[in-house]
Amino acid sequence: MKHPATRRLYDYWDTLRGARPAPERSEVEPSQIRGILGDTFILEAVNSATYRYRLAGTRLCALHCRELKGRNLLRGWRDDDHEAVATLLAAVSEDAAAAILGVTGHTEREHTIAMEMLFLPLHVAGEGCSRILGSCAPLESPYWAGMHPILSQSVKSVRLLWPDERPVFLQGGSRNRGLPFDEVGLPGVIGAGRQVGHLTVFEGGKQ
Repeated sequence: MKHPATRRLYDYWDTLRGARPAPERSEVEPSQIRGILGDTFILEAVNSATYRYRLAGTRLCALHCRELKGRNLLRGWRDDDHEAVATLLAAVSEDAAAAILGVTGHTEREHTIAMEMLFLPLHVAGEGCSRILGSCAPLESPYWAGMHPILSQSVKSVRLLWPDERPVFLQGGSRNRGLPFDEVGLPGVIGAGRQVGHLTVFEGGKQ
């Protein structure tokens, strides 16, 4: 985790959930993360193709030069990155994983900006982890930020975290807390892997 906002939000979420896979959405208190609210957001997992912004911080909206509330986060990703991000979001909402992405934002003038994005599951009674708490913070401050909107995004790096236990498709072996997804050993994986953008996806494994 490179950006202070990413570390702060992850630590808050990790403390809030305690021994559970994810905290309740109702437990999130904005006043406890006041200093990073501008970089944070909450998504609603509507279906596999739609992760809608319910809330989006002012700094994040300023980077895009528009209000993000109500928009689908999966819009605007380049090439295979769309499917890769959808796969990550499914792991967060269905398996209570945490995900960290290195992201590049692109403008219509071909400016680019490096950002770090975090996805964390939130539980809602009767719905499972249908909300995702996240942050997206720039790693630099170019002069044009806030004047030229980010119109598309591409993924530069991906890391899946399993804060308490191995993912459901791992059988046996040591805990892999904090390891990049592509460095995790995969004994007992059901089915063959396939490449999706920057990820290797393994079919099955969820009972």
